[in-house]
Amino acid sequence: MVTDIPGTTGPSYGQEILGYESPRPAMGIHRYVFILFQQKRRQTVDAPGWRQHFNTRDFAEFYNLGSPVAALYFNCQRENSSRGRRILLN
Repeated sequence: MVTDIPGTTGPSYGQEILGYESPRPAMGIHRYVFILFQQKRRQTVDAPGWRQHFNTRDFAEFYNLGSPVAALYFNCQRENSSRGRRILLN
């Protein structure tokens, strides 16, 4: 989670609140969502306690973010393989 990104730059110029965590689905298909809000002003944002059950609507309302300006999602599924590690040979 990154806040306070100047509009003409990228996320590396913002304030990182939480680092990126890669997908780690235990089983089944999981949906991952990235949502972009436009802040009206700089503000102090507290990191959420945990990733599971994070409520985006409550977060946006608490920090007065309004509606999202963009969103991206993808589905991820763990391979069901019991063969152990695979070795690639040249």
